[in-house]
Amino acid sequence: MTTVQKPEHESTPARPAPGHHDAPPAHEGPKKGSVLRKIIIVLVIAAFVGFCVWKIVDNRKNAAAQGAGQGGPGGGRGGFGGPVAVAAARVQQRTMPIYYTALGTVTAYNTVTIRSRVDGQLLRVNVTEGQQVKQGQPLMLIDPAPYEAALAVAEGNLARDQATATNARQQATRYDQLYAAGVVSREQAQAQEAAAGQADGAVKADQAQIQTAKVNLSYTRINSPINGVVGLRQVDPGNIVSAASTTGLIVITQMHPISVIFTLPEDQLPEVLKRTRSGQKLQVEAYDRSNTTLLSKGSLLTTDNQIDTTTGTAKLKAVFDNNDNALFPNQFVNIRLVLENRPNAIVIPTAAVQSGTQGTFVYVVKDGNPPANADGPATPGGAGQAGGQRQGSGGGRRSQGGGQGQGAQGQATQGQGGQGQGAQQGPPHYVEMRPIKIEATEGTLDIISSGLQPDELVVTDGAERLRTNARVTVRPANPMTGSAIMGDGQGGGGRRSQGGATGAGAPGSTAPAGNNSGQGRGDSSRPRGQRPQGGEQP
Repeated sequence: MTTVQKPEHESTPARPAPGHHDAPPAHEGPKKGSVLRKIIIVLVIAAFVGFCVWKIVDNRKNAAAQGAGQGGPGGGRGGFGGPVAVAAARVQQRTMPIYYTALGTVTAYNTVTIRSRVDGQLLRVNVTEGQQVKQGQPLMLIDPAPYEAALAVAEGNLARDQATATNARQQATRYDQLYAAGVVSREQAQAQEAAAGQADGAVKADQAQIQTAKVNLSYTRINSPINGVVGLRQVDPGNIVSAASTTGLIVITQMHPISVIFTLPEDQLPEVLKRTRSGQKLQVEAYDRSNTTLLSKGSLLTTDNQIDTTTGTAKLKAVFDNNDNALFPNQFVNIRLVLENRPNAIVIPTAAVQSGTQGTFVYVVKDGNPPANADGPATPGGAGQAGGQRQGSGGGRRSQGGGQGQGAQGQATQGQGGQGQGAQQGPPHYVEMRPIKIEATEGTLDIISSGLQPDELVVTDGAERLRTNARVTVRPANPMTGSAIMGDGQGGGGRRSQGGATGAGAPGSTAPAGNNSGQGRGDSSRPRGQRPQGGEQP
């Protein structure tokens, strides 16, 4: 038997040492890691979904419990087809001023800067700063001594020259007689006549010098040229003043009357000129910088004779008595140029005016249901009866019409209490959009030239949620201001209701006086922006 020997390189491989494992293939590790990550992701998602389901179920349970106790809402904001709560005010008719507004500057009727007309020392100031002075009243005195002396010199020269002139005239008369007798020549007589004429001229010059000296002397006594108020003194007594100085001694400003300069656009100028040319005296009112306090009343004095091409405006001047000194020079004022006081003007609050692509308009409240062709259901929303359907879960959805809410399943159920106190009483209402034209604005009131009639009702608050033919519930507004007076509302369960739905009361809640039996008070007066509570849904 032959024994075959295996080559050394074909010998049986050695077994691995105990405890030693073969390394897995290089691609097997990443594959297992990817599967593990997928499993973890699936578990996380499942846990999240389970948590969400649990949370929803728990919320529905809580909402159901709350809805059972606070079912009906109480006449608040409109939902699906329900009425919108708005504030409204009556259109009024009253006498209103029609005027133009402008910005004006108070200007002194006359302003005089007192300057010295002669040189000399200021001896005395006869008035105090801020004093009211009359025309011709003495103000200051400049040393008169030099000017008195100059006057005396001029008067002496006049006396001398007058004597010389008298002698020359007598000599000329004698020479005329001698010439007639043939004693002297004609030239001698004419020379004597010329000497007499020169003497007469010297007398006239002396008289002029005297007049000049008197004028200069009068300039040493400074008197007020106008009625007015003395300003701050610029020079004190004892200083030397000069006629060449540009610095004034004091300033006197006339304040009674006083004027105001203001401007109007050139488009408004024809209306003003038409009235002034017909003899109408237009009243002008001056208000303070805040345009709230009436300072004084005056009248239009004149209009400038040209329009400023750079601004397209014309200057006008008004005059005021200003007996109470309410107006001060260079003061800024708001001007109202009253064209007329219009009786029986149609007036509404400014808050009622809306603007859109269709122009300026208001929402007018009408009685009854909207027209049959109006968008949305026309069922009344203010009866507070079981006529609608509760939407959503947890008793938190807004109701339709006047439905009730109780359960967590969103089904329509009959309310178990009385009406909500916030429910609209009386006939249903809706709104129509009415274009208007505004003629003027007076504070918080607009004067309407067309589009409205007296005693109509216009929406002043809540218009942003309206459209034409929308059903509304009306709460009153403060007269002619447009600020709403919030009313009480019953019920609850989340959002404010439409049409005054009813619902079961919360246990232990206090029933208000009136038409509710054990119902909890709703949240119809909740401020805007407050987050819903409990199971309330948006």
